[in-house]
Amino acid sequence: MNGLSTLLIVVGLFLIGGIISFVKQKMPTSLIVLLSIGAAMCLVAGILRLEVWN
Repeated sequence: MNGLSTLLIVVGLFLIGGIISFVKQKMPTSLIVLLSIGAAMCLVAGILRLEVWN
C-alpha cells in the first residue's frame, strides 16, 4: 500500500462521515449526492491503486 492510495481511502472515509453528518442535519439532497459521488470516487481510486492486484 503506497501513500497515495492510503490518502485516497482516508479522504473517502472522511467524506462518508460528512455524508452521515449532513443527513442528520437535514441538508439538501443534492449536496449529499454530490458528496457521496466524491466519496465513492475517492474510495474506488484508492482501492484500485492498491498494489495487491499484481
